[in-house]
Formats: sequence, C-alpha cells, structure tokens
Amino acid sequence: MTADRVRRLEELIAERELDLLLVTDLVNVRWATGFTGSSAVAVIGPDVRTFVTDFRYLTQSAEQVPDFERTIAQSDLLAGAAGTLPGDGPLRLGFDDATMAVKTHAHLRERLRDDIELVPAGGLVEELRAIKDADEVAKIREAALLADAALRAVLSKGLAGRTERDVALDLELEQRRRGAEAVSFPPIVASGAHGALPHAEPRDVEIPSGTLVVIDWGCQLDGYCSDCTRTYATGQPDPRDREVYEIVQRAQEAALAAVRPGPTGREVDAVARELIAAAGHGEHFGHGLGHGVGLAVHEAPRLSATSDAKLVAGQVVTVEPGVYLPGAVGVRIEDLVVVTEDGCEVLSGLPKDLTVVG
Repeated sequence: MTADRVRRLEELIAERELDLLLVTDLVNVRWATGFTGSSAVAVIGPDVRTFVTDFRYLTQSAEQVPDFERTIAQSDLLAGAAGTLPGDGPLRLGFDDATMAVKTHAHLRERLRDDIELVPAGGLVEELRAIKDADEVAKIREAALLADAALRAVLSKGLAGRTERDVALDLELEQRRRGAEAVSFPPIVASGAHGALPHAEPRDVEIPSGTLVVIDWGCQLDGYCSDCTRTYATGQPDPRDREVYEIVQRAQEAALAAVRPGPTGREVDAVARELIAAAGHGEHFGHGLGHGVGLAVHEAPRLSATSDAKLVAGQVVTVEPGVYLPGAVGVRIEDLVVVTEDGCEVLSGLPKDLTVVG
C-alpha cells in the first residue's frame, strides 16, 4: 500500500515540476512510509526513497520502513536529510510551507547546497491523504464501530446525576479498554445551557434530569480517527428543546442525502444551513457543516460556506449541523461518512432519533 501512495506522490511531484519532496510533518511521514514513531523525515522523488530518523528508532524503522533507504541522524534530522540529497547538479526541493516554521526553514537552508532551490509545496501530501484507499476506509470504519460500542457501554450506566467530567473520563477509558490507542480528541460532554458551547469542556457539574446532553467523541485505531456527536435527553425535554432537536435532525439528514461526488463543500453546507435558517435559527449555526477525517481528526476536505472544492469518491467527512441557543441549550448531530461513487456510506451506527437516557 505504501508503494502505491509513493507512486501517486511522485506523480504530483512531477506535476509541480519538483525534483524531490522533503516530508517533515509526522502525519504525512506516516501516510507515506508507515512509520509510527515521533522523529522522522523523508525525501521522496523519482528513484529516491530516503528515510531519516534517530537512534531510538533504529529497529522500529527497519521493521516499518523496509522499502526506503534508511539513515540514522545523530541529532539533526534536517542535516541528515540534506546529506542524502543527490550531488550531481541543481535540484528543486519541495517543502511544506504550510507547517514549517520560518526558523526551521532558515535552519534547513543553511544545511543545503547553494544549487538546491527550496520550493513551497504545502498541501501536496494532504491532497492525496484526502482520498482514502480501501484499507484506510476499513480502519476508520473499525474506529467508528469501537467508539459506538464504547458510548453504548457508558450510556448503560445513565447520565443524570453523573458529572459531565465523569462521563467524559468514562468514555475515554472505555474506548481505550476496547483497544483504542488514543482518543481522537478529549470527549465533549455538555448538558443544558453548557451544550450551547460547540467546544464545551466537561465540568465537575452534575447532569440534571429533563435536559439535553451533547456528547462528541471519537477514538484513534491503528492511526486512524473517528468522530461522532449525539445529543441525548435525560427525561422528557422542554418543548423548545425538542423542536430544536428536530430541526437539527432534519438538517443533518438532508445534508447527508446531498453527500456524493460532484457538489462542493459550500453546496452541501448550504443544504443544512438554509433549512436551519428557514426555521429561524440561522444565527445559531455558526460553524461549518463538516470536515475530513483520517490520520488526523480534522483534515481536508471541508464542508463549509467557503469551500469550493468538489467532493470525490473516497473522501471521509463529518456531517454535523448544530443549533446553539446561548444560555439555554445546544444540539449537534454528527455522522462520519465515506463518499462513494453514487452517494455516501454512513459509518456512525448509533440511532439519531431523540433518545431518553436516565
């Protein structure tokens, strides 16, 4: 699988009229090489497969990166990479200007020959990462299944009377007990008016009866992330809260129906946004509809009012409209979906009808 990714990367390198690409972001290094450690860079180009790490990963890199020429740097990975570059003439070396600090760029420049031109090439690997292969989709699907099972176990213990923080910690631990290597992000558990904060932090405050609780969670499995949100009731909700829930549910299901190859992120976002606005809550839906998920929990593509990129088969995105009434209540419903050739496949398996959890 790594060989196919590198081949696709080579094609983009050629399209950008580069001789080589220096890959420094660790997520991109993992995607291109399979290496899971915390210290590495790679140089990729026609007939060039160079992997640079430090002594700690001598054995691990030999096991995980067998198809690359491996170099162990003493302390400076960029100097180690510079020392491996072909010395038979001028080179155009691409680098990730989107993530490389100015100081790091200056440090790299000092270690390169004068006939090597550093060319901004930010987003090149991310462009390929946005379209998942079958193996990647399978890993994301497994992560989503694990996360669903973990939340079911937590909900079986109830919500009312427990603190938001206790539920969040329980959810994180439950995912790890079931095999997750990490959480995709710290779980969000927010009840009542606290749910009106889209990125609320769980509090040491008991969840009351008769309110709504927003739970946003995900896990990382074999490097790949999941992301899902459900909103539950802890008893019969206020009619206003139920109405808000039903608006968000309709918007979410309409947006899901619009996910397929062809529409732009802006167009899919508009499906949910217009429905919520028509219900009188346009000002209460202030974030984008969704984002890509893969080795990172937030990556390309974006489903938002500013995204003109068209969806293509193989992309994995979230669809997560919300309505947030300051000082009152918040509702968000989020599914993780794969764009297929003729629509989409929903990977999130928990029901979306308003469910009462004691």
